[in-house]
Amino acid sequence: MSRTALRICPLCEATCGLTLTIDGTRVTGARGDRDDVFSRGFICPKGASFGAVDGDPDRLRTPLVRRDGELREATWQEAFDAVAAGIRPVVERYGPHAVGVVLGNPNVHTMAGALYPTVLIASLGTRSLFTASTVDQMPKHVSSGLLYGDANAIPVPDLDHTDHLLLLGANPLESNGSLCTAPDFPGKLKALKARGGTLTVVDPRRTRTAKLADRHLAIRPGTDALLLAAMAHVLFEEDLVDLGRLAPHVQDVPELRAAMRDFTPEAVAESCDVEAAVIRALARELAAAPTAAVYGRIGSCTVPHGTLASWLVDVLNILTGNLDRPGGALFPQAATDRTPRPAGPGHGFALGRWHSRVSRHPEAKGELPLSALAEEIDTATAEGEPVRALIAVAANPVLSAPDGDRLDKALDSLDFMVSVDPYLNETSRHADVVLPPPPPSQSPHHDFAFNTLAVRNQVRYTRPAVPLEPGRMAETEILARLTLAVTGMHGADPAAVDTLVIDQTLGKAAKDPASPVHGRDPRELAALLTGDTGTERRLDMMLRLGPYGDGFGARPEGLGLGRLLDHPHGIDLGPLRPRLPQPLKTRSGRIELLPEPIAADLPRLRRALGERADGLVLVGRRHLRSNNSWMHNVPALTGGTNRCTLHIHPEDAARLGVRDGEPVRVKGAGGEVTARAEVTDGVRTGVVSLPHGWGHDRPGIRLAHAATDPGVNVNQLLDGTLLDPLSGNAVLNGIPVEVAPVTRTEALAGAPTAGAPTAG
Repeated sequence: MSRTALRICPLCEATCGLTLTIDGTRVTGARGDRDDVFSRGFICPKGASFGAVDGDPDRLRTPLVRRDGELREATWQEAFDAVAAGIRPVVERYGPHAVGVVLGNPNVHTMAGALYPTVLIASLGTRSLFTASTVDQMPKHVSSGLLYGDANAIPVPDLDHTDHLLLLGANPLESNGSLCTAPDFPGKLKALKARGGTLTVVDPRRTRTAKLADRHLAIRPGTDALLLAAMAHVLFEEDLVDLGRLAPHVQDVPELRAAMRDFTPEAVAESCDVEAAVIRALARELAAAPTAAVYGRIGSCTVPHGTLASWLVDVLNILTGNLDRPGGALFPQAATDRTPRPAGPGHGFALGRWHSRVSRHPEAKGELPLSALAEEIDTATAEGEPVRALIAVAANPVLSAPDGDRLDKALDSLDFMVSVDPYLNETSRHADVVLPPPPPSQSPHHDFAFNTLAVRNQVRYTRPAVPLEPGRMAETEILARLTLAVTGMHGADPAAVDTLVIDQTLGKAAKDPASPVHGRDPRELAALLTGDTGTERRLDMMLRLGPYGDGFGARPEGLGLGRLLDHPHGIDLGPLRPRLPQPLKTRSGRIELLPEPIAADLPRLRRALGERADGLVLVGRRHLRSNNSWMHNVPALTGGTNRCTLHIHPEDAARLGVRDGEPVRVKGAGGEVTARAEVTDGVRTGVVSLPHGWGHDRPGIRLAHAATDPGVNVNQLLDGTLLDPLSGNAVLNGIPVEVAPVTRTEALAGAPTAGAPTAG
């Protein structure tokens, strides 16, 4: 007999509400939940394929443990015994920094990934932390940290109310939004235009988003910071700066004006390939709009000046008075945020508190660059021990980090590796132990990270739609047991991890004068928590201590888990509202418009005024049916336009002798790959494009469908040396490459080419 169940979609950042159709324990259908307070029934192809993702036959169902060189099925007890026996000796002999932790993007899409890795890292005491943030968004965290004193204080565009939206390096019609949680982002852009607003898109490709724009600027890749700096110059030069109500909260305006002096539209025009008159028009239109927001994403982050570009996005919002006002860019307030602290000076944000061992890359937000992982494993130095053991949680850096071939070899040299992953993929195939979490239908869901980036304040929670399958272990328990195993507490009750966090959090809250439970007994508070699991008790605690919470009885009308369970479609908490100065944690208590690390990096941007890449440069691209390397094993989400082909402009193709559909060799500093050419004027001249997340052709993986059309790993074109110096973010866009057709002889002698047609 079929039934329905609600589930928040975990397959991208839009966090849409789904109504699942379930036969027995199998998800047979998914549609948008029309009553969801946030998504209102919107669904994309990924959400519609929830059942296929959930029921993928290649998902691992039992742990794997390496015996005699082969990964074999094992019991959970055997698996955790092996983890403890493999990790603890490394810690005891070489110290905690010899154990690396790699966290992949899917962690922010699960409750377990949001709540437990931080405990694991703190308990282990390692500084060898690498995450997907340094191949994606770290520049935005760093710029926010420097401006506002909080790396997680990221303002988002008020899409529902703005009159003027400037998008850089973002393609939300394909990505569904990023660092801006917005179900039906396409509908919001269309609504903007319908109410007479203006949409400008800056992108070297004519994406689906660009096609919707009133103005599309096909900028030269990697020059976003120059364009934005020139716009700031115009605002100062033409007396268009108007801070409005922000004025009391902003410092360094005269210093910023002086710093922007050299970045005239005329000076940057050739480098950006955007006419000076157009740059001036962009600045004037931004200043003249009743409300406006500038929003930059991965295309403006994964470039040599990613932090400067991210900083300048906010600078333009500030200079036009559009930060922290309706219709501009505002700071969301999630239900599980800590109780808002009183406004005033904070501890600020520091970079480079420690450095990587080999190349001396500074940490950012407690992380080292993912690009440095291979060298931290395979290179000996006089300073410290190399990474000898690795814990990978929902991470596939062999495909997501630069120079995957080197990392592939480095992983084989580790003393021990454990991977928490549902698949035997390009990275987890190296593990000594693989711990597979259950499919999403069997897990609860609340979006901790994405609600802090949502375009409307709301809160939703869904319990597992399907009971945990016999023999499975909840992902929360997997990560709790993993924490105990690697920190010398193997065999202890996994509930001890939740109890520890609850006791520490309530103890701290009881001592905080700003907390609603100040002065109360933490044990009494813990006894009041509700929920069927330790995870639910932690969620209840965060809700009750949060900005909308009941304060454990101090505000009876406030939130707690019980009230949330009574509202299965979620609770709307209202539109984004101005919050300054409360979110500021800088030492000055103000927005520090020109922080020292930014000022010190501006000479590097000035030197870029005279630079212009010769030949072709490479950019990535997103697809609506894909999210990094996650979903290439789902037949419904591959094929069609979701293929690993090289987009190249007709003029460049003619000049190089490249024919549509024929194989081409693409060569970069890190290596070369062969892919099918797709000749299209959707990409500007001088630019070629390959998608990210492909390359499913290594031996030992169990991704049957993905292997039928594996594509190529675009990151193999990178050698890992190009980083944004402030954030450690990998430079993935605007990379110089050489492209040449593959001769017939070479094609006959070589391996199958990425993007080639396949049967079925």
